[in-house]
Amino acid sequence: MKKIYETAESALEGLLFDGMFIAAGGFGLCGIPENLIEAIKTAGTKDLTFASNNAGVDEFGIGILLQTHQVKKMISSYVGENAEFMRQYLSGELELEFAPQGTLAERMRAGGCGIPGFYTKTGVGTVIADGKDHKEFNGETFILEEGIFADLSIVKAWKADETGNLIFRKTARNFNPPAAMCGKVCVAEVEEIVPTGSLDPDHIHLPGIYVNRLIKGDHEKRIEQRTTRAA
Repeated sequence: MKKIYETAESALEGLLFDGMFIAAGGFGLCGIPENLIEAIKTAGTKDLTFASNNAGVDEFGIGILLQTHQVKKMISSYVGENAEFMRQYLSGELELEFAPQGTLAERMRAGGCGIPGFYTKTGVGTVIADGKDHKEFNGETFILEEGIFADLSIVKAWKADETGNLIFRKTARNFNPPAAMCGKVCVAEVEEIVPTGSLDPDHIHLPGIYVNRLIKGDHEKRIEQRTTRAA
């Protein structure tokens, strides 16, 4: 199977359709699939539902798809750095489903493992639990959370081999592996592609069996919150 594509646009060819559900990796501005997001913007695909820890910022990440009103719904943990996100949500233009960070990661991982749901204590007694099944285990209350099964996964890794085995760097490993697992098709962008067999098997974070398409991207190293002190 051909996995390496020349551009983000070609890697997404035949995969995008209006109203689709996309799982996206990244944590803040770390490890976000920026090339693939830009290609989705260019394609004009609309009415999208995204499962992602956050929506980037106003000018970067999923934030650029909010600016073009291509996103219908976000399933997210943190939305505090995006003014357009806040404006659309408060005005009723954007649907929002809050999910605690650990729960969101586990919902993605569960979907990737074919698990339709699981019980967790996180969110019990809060608005997160509204409308969800409650069950007691050993005298404690848990709520049912459903696994995420996305039409497409888009992720960003540090290094890949030609078969799609991926290595992530530091915080980028938080959400990218589970996001990659839960899509029917996974497209990954990476900083470097190396020959098959050159990666230590013990250092691979995500096996290539989960990755369908692969590109080498050009990535911008943005700083989400820059803090400086006087000289």
